[in-house]
Amino acid sequence: MWKPRAVPRALSLLLLLLLHSVLALVSAKVTNSTTWNTLTGSIFPDSSDLAYIFAVRTGLKNLIAWCDVQLTKDRQGICLPDIKLENATNINYAFPNRSQTYPVNGVPTTAYFAVDYTLEDLRSYVVLNQGDYSRTTLFDYNLFEILTVSDLVKRAAPPGLWLNIQHDLFYTKHNLSMKNYTLSVSRTVNVSYISSPEAGFLRSIRTQINQRKTKLVFRFLKKNEVDPSTSLMYGSLLKNLTSIKTFASGILVPKEYIWPVHPTNLYLLNHTSLVSDAHKVGLEVFASDFQNDIPISFNYSYDPVAEYLNFIDNENFSVDGVLSDFPLTSSEAIDCFAHVGLNATKKVKTLVISKYGASGDYPPCTNLAYENSISDGADILDCPVQMSQDGIPFCLRSIDLIESTNVAQTIFSNRSKTIPIKSGSGIFAFDLAWEDIKNLTPSMFHPYSNYHLFRNQEYNKQGKFLRLTDFLNLIKGQTSLLGAVIIIENADYLAREKNLRVTDAVIDTLSKAGYDKQGAPNVMIQSTNSSVLLKFKEKTNYELVYRIDEIVGDAVDSAIRDIKRFAHSVIVQKSSVYPLNDFFLTGSTKIVPKFKSSNISVYVETFSNEFVSSAWDFLSDSTVEINTFVQDAEIDGVITDFPKTANRYRRNKCLNLGENTPPYMKPVQVGGLFKQIAKYSLPPAVAPAPALTEDEVTEPPLPSVSKIAPSSPIAGTGPVAQPPRNAQTKVAVCFFMSTLSLLVASLLL
Repeated sequence: MWKPRAVPRALSLLLLLLLHSVLALVSAKVTNSTTWNTLTGSIFPDSSDLAYIFAVRTGLKNLIAWCDVQLTKDRQGICLPDIKLENATNINYAFPNRSQTYPVNGVPTTAYFAVDYTLEDLRSYVVLNQGDYSRTTLFDYNLFEILTVSDLVKRAAPPGLWLNIQHDLFYTKHNLSMKNYTLSVSRTVNVSYISSPEAGFLRSIRTQINQRKTKLVFRFLKKNEVDPSTSLMYGSLLKNLTSIKTFASGILVPKEYIWPVHPTNLYLLNHTSLVSDAHKVGLEVFASDFQNDIPISFNYSYDPVAEYLNFIDNENFSVDGVLSDFPLTSSEAIDCFAHVGLNATKKVKTLVISKYGASGDYPPCTNLAYENSISDGADILDCPVQMSQDGIPFCLRSIDLIESTNVAQTIFSNRSKTIPIKSGSGIFAFDLAWEDIKNLTPSMFHPYSNYHLFRNQEYNKQGKFLRLTDFLNLIKGQTSLLGAVIIIENADYLAREKNLRVTDAVIDTLSKAGYDKQGAPNVMIQSTNSSVLLKFKEKTNYELVYRIDEIVGDAVDSAIRDIKRFAHSVIVQKSSVYPLNDFFLTGSTKIVPKFKSSNISVYVETFSNEFVSSAWDFLSDSTVEINTFVQDAEIDGVITDFPKTANRYRRNKCLNLGENTPPYMKPVQVGGLFKQIAKYSLPPAVAPAPALTEDEVTEPPLPSVSKIAPSSPIAGTGPVAQPPRNAQTKVAVCFFMSTLSLLVASLLL
């Protein structure tokens, strides 16, 4: 089993990370503007040639490269994201104990500064590294050299260039003229934009810059910070946009200036009037601080594309540009998803199957999760069937009530016990009557709580649980749905130990609801137990789905033949399709084509939006991940706790374009990013996952209830049995740690 990629010890540190490198321009028809721009970057070390090249080749055709300019001792302009060189280089190792203390905007600052080194010093001994500790450091050993502005243009050949001049007054005090450098480079390089948080600098160059070729942009920092050239706080300067128009054609503001986020609950507040106000006085508006791999407002469901769309595709305004670390995501949002609704025509036939309903936003398996999964565009709703003590089948993600309810805080807390099918103690569904269970309070599922990532808190403890009968009735009334998948696990244990025959209960409930009649919604029966599926094959004509719950690298022919006896389709884990090493994709298996060549459909789980759920190759973008599995692996369905993201993907404008498919909607070249790592820093090789064998597929038949005496093991007595791989006694819980991948690395090969 693999683990989700590492994240920093304190995710709050992510909010302090520096912006990366890139800006893209695109024209579109929007409500209050006709042109918008996008600035973006990547997971490679900031301002490295590979970061720029990757951004240019995977972004919009008119993308503009962003460079934070620093000046060296010999007046050379270099691209580095921070005046403190140690934040993006190894200079503290190259020149140990050589830091200096200088005032920066009036604050004594100890750091390594470019003003103390010549370009030759930096080129000879210093290399770039990853300054964002939430991202992979394996590229730090590629020995990326510091680039001048000219180097950037020559190596990446961006359509345009954006120079950000952050500390003009600081360099002036060190007898270096940022003004002279900027004017000089603008005569030799096509500079599209020049920005600065110092109004005085922009005023000083305004009359000497060809503003038909180069636009000046005033950059706002935090509202309580002070512009050293005016001694005014940015919050105060914001109140006089007309004054800014006298020396700039646009403003660059943190995104919270436009869509404020509540500081404690992380929900969006009402948008401000800034964009409209700026447009009225003739200023373009660019929004900054977009990153795929930081917590964002719950309103976006951890989906970075949804966040971009809120800035460029809403009824009230559109910004003219966004500054982000991920050029591919902003490019796809602008070109593929803007002005495309959830009811647009589907471009691919891949099924969207819910995981406990829309459990990324609502308590799993509740009416809220299911109803919103329908409105989000899921094709198939899932119901993991549990059995109450009085034999009522109902939907709940786990046989252990503690995992989805407040049962541990109720009068039933003394029902805790240990049973062989689950490690650790629990309070189990079969020990409570349905009347007791239905009154329990649902709780959100937080698969990444260890990383301080939590799901929609607003709906925690809301919704109600559904009997299987209620679930089926809900589906029958929805014309947008294709049907339901009924998940059955632990049937053997329930029959042997509790005299509860879940298979018969499901068959009977489906029949009473009319699902065995012509014209009823489709029914899929899912299980990790072949005996369960064989039982349904004997008595029904439903589609049978075999879930392979372990990561496998192959399936032997005899196992596939055996599966074909009792199943029409299989579910596999993402890492069974694309194996990982240190959260990089290393290749692909043949498991999908092998099953499909035997006319067995392949569904893959679980696709989540949280950025820790996927491989580096996917750029912390769930859309990139889904696209690769659909376009490259050609899977038949995605199983997801965020059905809205998957459904929106199927309808975007950039699918089915053949050779005209833009790079940001092409699947990643699997293993391409891994090949970019320097050989001496590659992680140790990982043994391939084992193949699925016939022995692991074959199960003994389910026991007969009438021949069994019920038993109730006493909590804490006896060892917990260790079930074999894919055996019935293994609890079917969703392990939401998805594989990771960073898009279109093939372009760098």
